[in-house]
Amino acid sequence: MRRPHRAGVDMIRSFGSILLVAALAVAAGSLAAQTINSGLRGPTPLNEEGPAPPLAPTRNTAEREARNYPEQPPVIPHSIDGYQIDIRGNKCLSCHARARTAESQAPMVSITHFMDRDGQFLASVSPRRFFCTECHVPQSVSNPPVSNDFVDIDTMLGHATPGGRR
Repeated sequence: MRRPHRAGVDMIRSFGSILLVAALAVAAGSLAAQTINSGLRGPTPLNEEGPAPPLAPTRNTAEREARNYPEQPPVIPHSIDGYQIDIRGNKCLSCHARARTAESQAPMVSITHFMDRDGQFLASVSPRRFFCTECHVPQSVSNPPVSNDFVDIDTMLGHATPGGRR
């Protein structure tokens, strides 16, 4: 049999739980509407989508960028606006295919692009490596929206040159 004062305690706990849930809901709504300044979002509140920033001009050079870590895919040093890269065609291969590099003077795609999943070499670019922009990206002329203090491993270890001695 239940004691009368026990029912009162249960009712107070239930009421307290309801108040806690209501307070959390109000706080979450208030937090979502707050404006947080960010280099990426600007002054746009978190619960709104701000205007897209204007596109920065694409870097257009023949220079190759230094890579920051082993196995980093090279970046694209030129504009690819209007390039068709889909199941029907790949504009990149008009310069970077093995047969076209002598006339275009563009670097040939890596030999790894001619391997299938099992490591077997193919006569043409592997279907899994056909969509270049999955890994390679063009570079823009812009200032980073957030600061970056990245240093490569050679700098961090104090090597003057890669493979140099400490």
